[in-house]
Amino acid sequence: MAEKKVESLKGKLIVSCQALPHEPLHSPYIMGRMALAAKEGGAYGIRANTKEDIKEIKDTVDLPVIGIVKRDYPDSKVYITPTMKEVDELMEVQPEIIALDATQELRPGGVTLDGFFEEVRKKYPDQLWMADCSTIEEAIHADKLGFDFIGTTLVGYTDQSRDDRIEADDFRILRKIIEKVEHKVIAEGNINTPKKVQRVIELGAYSVVVGSAITRPQLITKTFSEVLD
Repeated sequence: MAEKKVESLKGKLIVSCQALPHEPLHSPYIMGRMALAAKEGGAYGIRANTKEDIKEIKDTVDLPVIGIVKRDYPDSKVYITPTMKEVDELMEVQPEIIALDATQELRPGGVTLDGFFEEVRKKYPDQLWMADCSTIEEAIHADKLGFDFIGTTLVGYTDQSRDDRIEADDFRILRKIIEKVEHKVIAEGNINTPKKVQRVIELGAYSVVVGSAITRPQLITKTFSEVLD
């Protein structure tokens, strides 16, 4: 059933509905309404953080969900679904896809991506998995490990990709990843205009995630207010 729902994402928009504890819209109820607004606007999927938000979203809209839990640990830079604890939490609400940090960084406790992914697939063999990557090399490695979806989510957000931008040189990094991997590629990260959304699909991305440009009004407002400062 999950795979059938996920097929509807091909060539379509996924909206990331997230608000962290320090943000004005932090609330499962608000994220559920945000997901409903996204659906009414034409979204075919939702990316969401925490089991509480995902439960509310699933109670509100019948769209496939990419689920994550963002959690910081003192001994690791990995914060997107970093340990089995977060995976277990997500499985309580059964998102169609679970996204994991798939960068070269070690997870809490010094665990490698290879070891962790082997563990989660063994525990949840029927679950679909998305790799949140920051470089072409990480994407190729995640593809070989067997992730169902390869994402460009972390391009520009890690030490190894700090100087990169996903849209640079007509999405060169995305084009290279699509060329070199076998699994479906989801474009994500700083894709903040309709033109960019259209372009990544033209280049062969399976689907595209847009977040802050749609669902973080404080950041949207800032782009308008700054021109008056």
